[in-house]
Amino acid sequence: MEKELKVVPIKNGTVIDHITAGQALNVLKILEINARTGAVVSVVMNVRSKKMGRKDIVKVEDRELKPEEVDKIALIAPNATINIIRDSEVIEKHKVYLPKSIEGIIRCANPNCISNAEREPVISKFITVSENPPLFRCFYCERMIEDVSGYL
Repeated sequence: MEKELKVVPIKNGTVIDHITAGQALNVLKILEINARTGAVVSVVMNVRSKKMGRKDIVKVEDRELKPEEVDKIALIAPNATINIIRDSEVIEKHKVYLPKSIEGIIRCANPNCISNAEREPVISKFITVSENPPLFRCFYCERMIEDVSGYL
């Protein structure tokens, strides 16, 4: 007999689906969810997916994401979908997308970049070079970044 654990549906909140496998913990970091957070959160990792092979899912009760949070999630999970749940119904569903340029979200990997200088009032800025796989170029020093999870 095969047992299956099911995640309970949420009444109100957000479901982030189609997260790149292994990125759910980075999504929690972006949303500033940790052990001290009072929110009810469900995390499912490495679930079988017809589209992606494997995927992660994050459910956050009683919270709808801000646009800047969605932009950050797009950086590490470009295939994610955001589902807004109200009264146990999906009232809004949309895919994330990578903007053409990203300001103030990613830190440049180049320690000598002007955007990392404490005395300079320069906000980091990256140009999206490729969406799949995600690839970004620093506007100032032209350093390329593939995996942004360490630079958020």
